[in-house]
Amino acid sequence: MSRVGIFGAGWVGLVTGVCFAELGHEVVIRDVVPEKIEALRLGHVPFHEEDVPELLERHAGRLSYTLDVADLADSEFLFVCVDTPPTYSGDADLSAVHAVVDAMPASDRHALVMKSTVPVGTGSAIKRRFAETGKAGFRYVSCPEFLKEGSALADFRRPDRVVVGDDGDWAGDAVARLYEPFAAPLIRTDIASAEMIKLASNAFLATKISFINEIANVCEALGADVVEVARGMGLDARIGPKFLHAGLGYGGSCFTKDVSALKLLAGNSGYHFQLLNAVIEVNELQKRRVVSKLQRHLGALADKRIALLGLAFKPNTDDMRGASSIVLAARLRAEGAEVRAYDPIAEQEARELMPELHYASSAEEALGGADAAVLVTEWPEFVQLDFSRVAATMRGKVVIDGRNALDPQAVRAAGLIYEGVGRR
Repeated sequence: MSRVGIFGAGWVGLVTGVCFAELGHEVVIRDVVPEKIEALRLGHVPFHEEDVPELLERHAGRLSYTLDVADLADSEFLFVCVDTPPTYSGDADLSAVHAVVDAMPASDRHALVMKSTVPVGTGSAIKRRFAETGKAGFRYVSCPEFLKEGSALADFRRPDRVVVGDDGDWAGDAVARLYEPFAAPLIRTDIASAEMIKLASNAFLATKISFINEIANVCEALGADVVEVARGMGLDARIGPKFLHAGLGYGGSCFTKDVSALKLLAGNSGYHFQLLNAVIEVNELQKRRVVSKLQRHLGALADKRIALLGLAFKPNTDDMRGASSIVLAARLRAEGAEVRAYDPIAEQEARELMPELHYASSAEEALGGADAAVLVTEWPEFVQLDFSRVAATMRGKVVIDGRNALDPQAVRAAGLIYEGVGRR
């Protein structure tokens, strides 16, 4: 078994660490935030991801947490799992990556494995940095992550593919062997291509979402049902059913950041990526269409009470980055509406971003006296609501299903007005 060092005790770093510990490797996780390291030593996980806290406890004997880079000196693999958030210009902020690179000691027996999503060309830049600082012995491997929030452990254990971009030396071979137990298709390629695979994959999935949302908008105008259309499209093996779910658009950190980063990267190289411009525009407009639907039913929204069911960008996570609720709540408040919101997991994170909202302790409380309700995040408890009781507690009758997750017949049978996205 190997000793694995991980830079970054965030979502990717902890999931990566616990999965390698599960395989029997010794894992050392380093972060620069003392409070985070202390919390982890006490068993507190700083995010919501199903089963991660239990697995960290189960494999605690093979996991350690530190602030000191020297504690990773005996690790053959040094995984970089730090955040690369977008800057105001849309570039990826690589300051955390560069801090890791500069903190590493000179060595000829370590493989730096880049898990963080970085622009194409980052690997070449880091290798130049190593050469300039007397660390030319380091080997560099690009091994992008393809985890989905809410199912990260399953994605790591049963990956669709493992991408290893390297210079054809011992480091790439060693990383490939490290992932052999997962029995996934292995893509061995050059570093730049590995970096592009991650960006291109996320950009394509975002494009698929924006496309089906455009189809949904046309369906509304022509009387077709996008759920039926997507079902018919998805049975074509060339298309597939995944990411053909019309709604409020994509969110989260990955799609939002990576689509913009790829568009900017192309622009910096002299190519105008017209398709991604449209993908981003459609995604932004999709959220605002909800406001138009509410106005069509309620007229002016001033002094109207709107209940938002769900705030996180998707179920089974507390992540608010790029969440549709942020734009939607801002637009509703700008129209003078009172916004009452409930999310079973993400309230604390939402309060930091939107302290001006009224937060309810349950869906029933949020719906009480509401003129309209909008399903923003398709948490199971919202899908299973008793809409007869909902109708009795609401002041109005309008239910906007922003994720096409509710049963239209059940909502209408309760005497409510149902409107989905692209539904007939």
